[in-house]
Amino acid sequence: MNFAHKELLWLLLVLPPALVAFYWWSWRQRDRSLSQFVEPRLLSGLLAGISSTRRKIRHALIVASVALIIVAAARPQWGYTLEETSVKGLDIIVAIDTSKSMLAEDIPPNRLARAKLAALDLLQLAQTDRLGLVAFAGGAFLQCPLTIDDTVFRQSLDTLDVNIIPQGGTALAEAINTARTAFKEGENHQVLVIFSDGEDNDEGAVAAAQEAAKAGMKIFTVGVGTPDGEILRVKDVKGRTDYIRDANGNAVKSRLNENLLRAVASATEGGFYIPLRGARAMNELYEKGLAPLPKSEGQEKTLKRYHEQYHWPLGAAILLLLIEILLPERKRATAPKVQSPKAKAVTTATVTIAVMLFTVTGQASSTRALKAYNAGNFTNALALYQKEIALHPEDLRLQFNAGDAAYRATNYEAAVTHFNAALPARDVKLQQKALYNLGNTHFKLGEQAKDLDELQELWEKAIKYFDQAVTLDKQDENAAHNLEFVKQAVEQIKLLRELARQAKAAADAATRQRNYRQALQIMEQLMQQAQVVAKPFEEFTKKLKDIDGIVNPESPDANRTQ
Repeated sequence: MNFAHKELLWLLLVLPPALVAFYWWSWRQRDRSLSQFVEPRLLSGLLAGISSTRRKIRHALIVASVALIIVAAARPQWGYTLEETSVKGLDIIVAIDTSKSMLAEDIPPNRLARAKLAALDLLQLAQTDRLGLVAFAGGAFLQCPLTIDDTVFRQSLDTLDVNIIPQGGTALAEAINTARTAFKEGENHQVLVIFSDGEDNDEGAVAAAQEAAKAGMKIFTVGVGTPDGEILRVKDVKGRTDYIRDANGNAVKSRLNENLLRAVASATEGGFYIPLRGARAMNELYEKGLAPLPKSEGQEKTLKRYHEQYHWPLGAAILLLLIEILLPERKRATAPKVQSPKAKAVTTATVTIAVMLFTVTGQASSTRALKAYNAGNFTNALALYQKEIALHPEDLRLQFNAGDAAYRATNYEAAVTHFNAALPARDVKLQQKALYNLGNTHFKLGEQAKDLDELQELWEKAIKYFDQAVTLDKQDENAAHNLEFVKQAVEQIKLLRELARQAKAAADAATRQRNYRQALQIMEQLMQQAQVVAKPFEEFTKKLKDIDGIVNPESPDANRTQ
């Protein structure tokens, strides 16, 4: 189970206990007030007919309804549908300075840690954008290519430290050039966000930024540190703190070079510099610099679309409140009522008839379609199920049954259509079964493939559906077995491709040496051992056979029997 607003569940530790405490306090206050103004001998007469048990039940119903309303407000969700969506976004390379100067603690905890936290803030804002990561010091390298996977970017970011690049110094130009290579050719709106203290050593940063601007890149620089700076400290292996010293033994003090960072950003159109101060620095960067840029089509991303289930606890809360309203505190004084055997029999019969009616009307599938299916007439069953679907399009179980009948009738195209139509079902088990059967159907379609490319494509789709089925039900041994089986089959296809390529190369070599008989034998052996793989080489094999018949004609007596 998942909750869209998990933070609201903390109210369960506050409101229900507070209500219980309030009711307990009000109960005691009531008893104290009654004892002060009414004599004890008169209390029993005044409270006659009032049930303390019913009052407690009413209070319990209110507390339970409040708890259920809190659960409903947290939006419980269970069951989901996998959806592939194409997102629009920017391509953003984040470059982080990992030089020793980033150990300065003029902004807590230190410059590098603060830059990494800011990069995570940017990741939260850039939900539909692809992000990549470049680490730079005296050199630079691409730590993470452009990706829409937030987990991969986070993992790459976590590994950054001042020892990741052994070469000391700060080479902003290297970082800019490395970022340029990370973008694909022809893409617009290339964005580079640099986190650095601006202590550049190679003095070519502005020139590199100008070259990047010609290629369409926009650079935004984020200053990490303070202009006053801080003496750099480092801990040795024993945990003792010491200062980083220069060649003369003097302690090194690092300062934020805002002028250089501002000049680098200004060298590109639309780029600007922003200091990393305050909690909204990344919000300002994204809202003013990145959000206005046009977004382009990105890659597809598989999303889990959870099914909302808040109506269940909300409905239960409303029901409990209605019961609390209708439940009186006073007992009703009624005479005992004896039910005659005849009346009791009528009541029993009524209940029995109601249960029978409910059972009859609760059947969802077509009896005729089911009979045809059980009789093995799957084509007729499919047609009947399709008629039922036209009458009850909301019942996705009929779609699943139609897909099953189509699969049994070897109408695999129709099976794919109906199983896909059953995927949005709220029932997770029905989803899982539909995914499993889609895997089987695509495997069967692959067996009917005309060429190797189509075969591999269909079986890879089968792998995708089996994998989703295993994700929904990890206890399904059949889905797990089929997944591994098809994976091995695809690997065999790849191996057969390589063997066919090698056989063709050997036949070509024999042909160049005019050894047509050997080339023909190689290709005929390939045709016998791997017929599907060898289909593209049938014409080549036929030509070899014709040439060999001309160059090496058989003698007239070769086929005589003794």
